[in-house]
Amino acid sequence: MIKRNENMNTVINENMRGGDGSVKITHILDKGEYKGNSRLVGVITLEQGCSIGAHIHENEEEIFYIIEGTATYLDGEDTVILGEGDSCISLDGERHSIANRSDKTLKVFAVILTY
Repeated sequence: MIKRNENMNTVINENMRGGDGSVKITHILDKGEYKGNSRLVGVITLEQGCSIGAHIHENEEEIFYIIEGTATYLDGEDTVILGEGDSCISLDGERHSIANRSDKTLKVFAVILTY
């Protein structure tokens, strides 16, 4: 299966999970286009000052891979800086958030696996 960029669904979420500004999510693959259990396979774009607020995943886990830019990432109670090529995972029951506190666009490949 090939899916061209122009066929990917993009949504804008304002103040996602209590975060700041706009979050652009490009759904690379939609549920039903693959057999695995997930609810997101996509790219999250955060412009300067934008964020996804702190939240906990239940019965799922989220993987981030930084494509471009610098992320301020809340991993439980610890705040860390992630750069291009870094990855992280928030397991079931763990708290996390992500923010763009830099002056460049942040692009993150994200997968939410469900079980």
